[in-house]
Amino acid sequence: MRKRALITGITGQDGSYLAELLLAENYEVHGTVRRASIERLDRIEKVIGRINLHQADLLDQNSLMNILKEVEPDEVYNLAAQSFVPTSWKQPIYTGEVNAIGVTRLLEAIRLVNKGIKFYQASSSEMFGNTPYSPQNEETPFYPRSPYAVSKIYGHYITMNYRDSYGMFCCSGILFNHESPRRGEEFVTRKITLAAARIKLGLQEKLKLGNLDAKRDWGFAGDYVRAVYLMMQHNQPDVFVIATGVAHSVRDFCKAAFECVDLNWENYVEVDSSLIRPADVNHLVGDSSKARKLLKWKPEVSFEQLIEMMVASDIELVKRRKG
Repeated sequence: MRKRALITGITGQDGSYLAELLLAENYEVHGTVRRASIERLDRIEKVIGRINLHQADLLDQNSLMNILKEVEPDEVYNLAAQSFVPTSWKQPIYTGEVNAIGVTRLLEAIRLVNKGIKFYQASSSEMFGNTPYSPQNEETPFYPRSPYAVSKIYGHYITMNYRDSYGMFCCSGILFNHESPRRGEEFVTRKITLAAARIKLGLQEKLKLGNLDAKRDWGFAGDYVRAVYLMMQHNQPDVFVIATGVAHSVRDFCKAAFECVDLNWENYVEVDSSLIRPADVNHLVGDSSKARKLLKWKPEVSFEQLIEMMVASDIELVKRRKG
């Protein structure tokens, strides 16, 4: 009998890659979408006829209860979130409602409907913030530097509490930054690759960015959702850091992206102080030794390959938009 999975946030970057992976593993895949005047389904376009979409919202307890009863999933992957760090400064209460209380609503719904459902919570490396410890692993103390990071810590700990208090299979992946051609255009990595494509094609003159010295551990989203899947197949629920173990600066990312289109990034990138966060995170790099040992996971796409993939995709996208 086919396993049945429910993915919240299925229309996002990670949700779309996870849906494809689960279909390849012969799952029956269901996903939740919020009611909106315009539904963005472009990321799941390739699988739209092979998955089942349902309206539900992490802000609405009844919708979560109803979807669990209707779908009867074996596994629930909670990828839905207010996931843009700068927005969390402008909408801190909404960010907390979705990323913190929303996780509790979903866990409580699972507890009431069927405690046997496996649950995955998408935690974030932003939770480490400006911790003095490097690299960061599962034991590293959190030092959040944004409302987003604070909300993710709540979601992380409430997941562990339901696991320990109710004996539920609740696992959490602390995923470091992971990108792809499906990354939202508001994120700095996609902002860079899209600008490189537009500048190369003569449609843009300059790119304005904030802190060029911030360092992140960037990997490929497709590699990271494979780790998420492996966590849910593990014999016991646990917490895993997922990372490449190598940090690069925003400046490094710019240099690599513009090299893909034979341009010198320094001629086009300008620093705009208004884009610097109120409390920035300067250096994040993860130690995924535990996942490599217990899950037999490792990243396959390199930093350079990731950027080449994103720039090539954005050149095609810009050409289509232009046409």
